[in-house]
Amino acid sequence: MRIGVDIGGTNIVTGLVKDGKILDRVSFKAQEARRDNSIVEKIIENIKELCKKNSITPEQVESIGIGVPGAVNYIEGTVIECVNLGMKDVPLRSELRKELGDVTVLVENDANAATVCEHLYGTMKGTRNSMLVTIGTGVGGGFILNGELFSGKSGRVAEIGHITVGEGFYECGCGQRGCLETFASATAIVKYAKKLIKDGESSLLEQRIAKGIIETKDVFDCAKEGDKVCLSAIQRFVKYLSIGIANFINVLDLELVAIGGGVCNGHELFFDDLVKEINKRTLFKASGNCKVCIAELKNDAGIIGAAMIN
Repeated sequence: MRIGVDIGGTNIVTGLVKDGKILDRVSFKAQEARRDNSIVEKIIENIKELCKKNSITPEQVESIGIGVPGAVNYIEGTVIECVNLGMKDVPLRSELRKELGDVTVLVENDANAATVCEHLYGTMKGTRNSMLVTIGTGVGGGFILNGELFSGKSGRVAEIGHITVGEGFYECGCGQRGCLETFASATAIVKYAKKLIKDGESSLLEQRIAKGIIETKDVFDCAKEGDKVCLSAIQRFVKYLSIGIANFINVLDLELVAIGGGVCNGHELFFDDLVKEINKRTLFKASGNCKVCIAELKNDAGIIGAAMIN
């Protein structure tokens, strides 16, 4: 058995994994822990809780793998920088070993981990040149090129959320403007809907905003009722995500692109339009030379992939 920790911008989930299957999981809210500066502490608590629930000790698991949405040094087991959670130069491996004992702790970019998982067990299985795009609080991605995970010289190749696709109306967490994830993430969908309301457009979302924080699910729910603001936010998301994906298809001649992450819970609202827009922008049509599909393992890929790091 192994433990996989999927660090997301919204939730941080720890799972007990065996033979590519999640046996049990626990989680906590990422932004609350960020405010308390307690992300590492809560990860350790969750690992202990998961082990206790399943009558094992941390030393009894084969390894603990951690998928981080940012740049990592997998040799040292450190987080170089994770802009969406304010993590920088965090010695994850040493912090966990200090509290959990003589355990094997492995650290990898979360999208790379999810890509390996989808390539072993999911939609990308059997492909030689394919791409996983993970869409949640931010946008991540991983590439299988010539049958192997491509990670570049420093492991930062998966930062597709920071390619420039236009002039954004708000600053990205990395400090730049125009990054893909300021157009095509869960965060971007919500921010754009709020912007339209602030600019004077009426929306069913106003009632939900008055009750508290809104999420992408709220935008999707209102879009299903024909809300124009929410439909516009989704259309903008589709436009810029298609630009980003089409660029990679044109450059790398991919055979498959899989879309994963939390936003896929509402894929029926955008997927068909996304494929059409990608087709318009690619030299080789996505319906022919490159297949575009929803990732089979969805959010589970991050947990399983983290557990499978070696």
